[in-house]
Amino acid sequence: MTEAKTTAARPHVALRVKDLTRSIDFYRKLFDAEPVKVRRAYAKFDLTQPPLNFALNELAAEESNASGPGALSHLGIQVASSEEVLAMRERWRRAGLDTRDEMKTECCYAVQDKAWARDPDGNEWEVFVVLEDHLPEKTAQPSACCAPSCCPTS
Repeated sequence: MTEAKTTAARPHVALRVKDLTRSIDFYRKLFDAEPVKVRRAYAKFDLTQPPLNFALNELAAEESNASGPGALSHLGIQVASSEEVLAMRERWRRAGLDTRDEMKTECCYAVQDKAWARDPDGNEWEVFVVLEDHLPEKTAQPSACCAPSCCPTS
């Protein structure tokens, strides 16, 4: 039996940044592209060349006062359907990786189904599908989320 292949998978990279405005300006120039979504503490670029879902997550004030560079938030693979999320999660499990799910979770101002795995160095990888995008900002929401530790598990 052959394994089903994903149809629209593309890499996802999320960076923690100290100054969202300055970072958006830098990445506009670097990628020669405009962000497709900008919210409080969050920006997203959907790039076609290279094909990449690239996100910026602004550090909280207490974190951004620390010296040193920004840091990797997490890595991911965006797919076209929840079925592809579940298929990749199952492939990861069969390969011996520990996984966890976040289904119908609000993250990055979108509703997503996702599964996570952590590499030996603690880097988080997600496979995800966006079910509903461009949700409005909630006044009670403390941050943009979009990190493996902040989204509630469903």
